Amino acid sequence: MSGLALVTGANRGIGFAVARGLCEHGLTVLLGARDGSEGEKAARTLADTGGDARPIEIDIADDASVAGAAAAIDAEFGALDVLVNNAGVKYEFHPAPPSQASLDVVRETYRVNVFGTMSVTLAMLPLLKRAAAGRIVNVSSGLSSMGLASVSGSKHAQKAMLSYNTSKAAINSVTIQFANELRDTPIKVNSADPGYTKTDMTHFDGNRSPEQAAQVIIRLATLGPDGPSGCFFDNDGALPW
Repeated sequence: MSGLALVTGANRGIGFAVARGLCEHGLTVLLGARDGSEGEKAARTLADTGGDARPIEIDIADDASVAGAAAAIDAEFGALDVLVNNAGVKYEFHPAPPSQASLDVVRETYRVNVFGTMSVTLAMLPLLKRAAAGRIVNVSSGLSSMGLASVSGSKHAQKAMLSYNTSKAAINSVTIQFANELRDTPIKVNSADPGYTKTDMTHFDGNRSPEQAAQVIIRLATLGPDGPSGCFFDNDGALPW
């Protein structure tokens, strides 16, 4: 397939693996990164393997940076086919009772994970509407699933993290809100759970590689016209909200 994709947080980890996979699908991929030099380095790595990858500086928690990136894409390309909202933060490493959480950490997590994702989506939506069939993939987490976390004794119930888990649950709600609004358009909006992955965010303690984690995101980013919208998936299928 052809087209243009923007992947935020794409200079390393899951985002880089997603960018590589989308390049292999034939898309031109904009590698979003807060640090322009890191984005350039990642783009060169993909270009060396034949991918059409280009860096774009974007800090999702900075509205001016997001607006600047959208303006740059508009000026050069005029439209956007795929948006992967991958960039995010996780300041809690070990699960802890919600009563022990820092409200400052919750606020900062929401500033990036929730409001940053909303900012990027709102800025890029006009460009996605100009594409033949836009795709939005919000990278969530299985820990956000209220259906799974509400099962007493489950691994999800035992991994309480007030800021990260609830921020990703909010992202799932964002997915539904946009999917409902865009239901009668060619644009599809879905959430993806990449699983517990060996990245900087997990201190490389995960049980999945970034390439394995990227599979579900790439699949949702390249859905055909009959694909789902307003759903939550991992590599094995649909997940409960």
